[in-house]
Amino acid sequence: MSLDSHGPAPCDDADGHLVTAGPLTPPPDSAGTVADEKALRHSVAEDVQGMILATLVASLGLAIFAKGGLMIGGMAGLAFLAHYAFDWNFGLVFVLVNLPFYWVAVRRMGWEFTLKTFAAVTACGALTDLLPRWADFAHIAPLYSALVGGALAGLGILFYIRHRASLGGIGILAVYLQRTRGWSAGKVQMSFDTLLMCVAFFVLSPSQVMYSAIGAVVLSLVLMFNHRPGRYMGV
Repeated sequence: MSLDSHGPAPCDDADGHLVTAGPLTPPPDSAGTVADEKALRHSVAEDVQGMILATLVASLGLAIFAKGGLMIGGMAGLAFLAHYAFDWNFGLVFVLVNLPFYWVAVRRMGWEFTLKTFAAVTACGALTDLLPRWADFAHIAPLYSALVGGALAGLGILFYIRHRASLGGIGILAVYLQRTRGWSAGKVQMSFDTLLMCVAFFVLSPSQVMYSAIGAVVLSLVLMFNHRPGRYMGV
């Protein structure tokens, strides 16, 4: 399943708490000074290797989710539901459902973030589809799929964040609505994911939905414990 693009301070929700824009698209870290940003900015080579590692880790997590018949929140979750319900190609649906959000990303985050995010979504979707051809799993228990898939997907997203990218999705829109209308980005993201999980009951079994929710929580915890603006200042 992010974000005026280089604002000096992170945004807060209605209660004054720091918002990370939902599990799939937290806003980028903000540096203390212009000098700090210049000194700590990733080189092109660092960005390339970071994006490659992020794609490898995130796609493996998503592939493990798919093998377990589970889903996560955000646009990745919507793509999983379409895949399970209609046997549509996950990677293609994942790319298509993210297209409307790039307009918001350009306006709020700039072209660099948007292009990196487009590359991340496309590469991750394609690799998630290709992985079963290269490494087939005979059996994965649902709980293992939820825990390990959620952890790996969370780590991959964390890598993307640290190189000013994301896996797109509703989080970009959530931050846009918070900054333009004052809506809580976290609540918007949570509302969408809750609705998605409710729809999932029409496609998946109750146990699959339960394990999917566990995976989504694990993913969020990985980001909550590791993505803290001010602690990691690479941009």
